[in-house]
Amino acid sequence: MLEPGVLTLAATPIGNPLDASVRLMRALEEADLIAAEDTRRLARLVSALEVGTTGRIISYHEHNEAERTDVLLEALAAGRRVLIVTDAGMPVVSDPGFRAVRAATEAGYPTTVIPGPSAVLTALAASGIAPDRFAFEGFPPRREGRRAGALEPLADERRTMVFFESPRRTAATLAAMAEAFGPQREAAVARELTKTYEEVVRGSLAELADWAETTEVLGEIVIVVAGAEPVSASAEDLVEEILARTAAGERLKAVAKELAKDNPGVSASELYDLALRRRG
Repeated sequence: MLEPGVLTLAATPIGNPLDASVRLMRALEEADLIAAEDTRRLARLVSALEVGTTGRIISYHEHNEAERTDVLLEALAAGRRVLIVTDAGMPVVSDPGFRAVRAATEAGYPTTVIPGPSAVLTALAASGIAPDRFAFEGFPPRREGRRAGALEPLADERRTMVFFESPRRTAATLAAMAEAFGPQREAAVARELTKTYEEVVRGSLAELADWAETTEVLGEIVIVVAGAEPVSASAEDLVEEILARTAAGERLKAVAKELAKDNPGVSASELYDLALRRRG
C-alpha cells in the first residue's frame, strides 16, 4: 500500500505485461499522482493490466524533468502518494527519476522502490557471460568520435559490461567495440527481451558486428561484453614495486602475497626470494 508523502519508483514490464508485479498494479490504482515517461505507454499498460487509475497523470521525461520535479515535491508536501514509472524497466536506470529522488531526499521526503523487470539483469542472465561482477554503461555516445573515445578507456575493464543501444546504431557500435576491445572479445546481443521475438545472439565482437551488418536489427537492444582477461606480470616486472613498497615500510612477505594474488602464474615465494636477492 502506498504511503502518503512518499515518493515511489516502480519498475514496469520491459515487454511482456504479465511480468507486472501485484505491487505495481496496486500502486497504479492507489497513487494520487503518477509521473509517467510517456502517458500513452502508461495508458496501454494500464489497459493491458486491467487496472484503474484515479490519480492525476503527468508526463515526466528528460525534456521536462527539471520543471516537473517541483510538481512532484509540491504533491509530496501536501501528503500525496506520488508514483514514478517509465516506459519499461526501473526508473533512474537510463531513464528519468534520479532528479526527483535527489530532490525528494534533500527535502526530507522518504523514497521507496517497487522492484521488478530489468533489461540489464535479464540480458546479463541470458548472455552466458560471467555475471559475478558487472558494470552498466548505459547508451554509448551517438557520434563516432565520441563513441570511440568513451569505449577506449573501458578496454581494460575486468568486469562484464552491459550497454543499451538503438537498433539503428547496433552495427556501428559493435564494430567500434571490436576496435576498442579486440575482435575476439566475447559478447552477446539481446533484443526484444520477454517479447514474442526475443533473441540472444552470442559470439565474438567481430562475429556480432558482421551479424548486425548483414541483419535487419529490430527492437530494444542490450549488448553484453565480457570483461578484459587479466594480464599477468612476470616476477621480474614486479620486483621494483616490491622493493619500493618495502622501502616505504611495508612487510616483504605481505607485499609478495598480495602481488601474487593479483598476478596468476607468479608465486609469493618466487617474488619473496627474488626481492631478497635484489636487495643483496
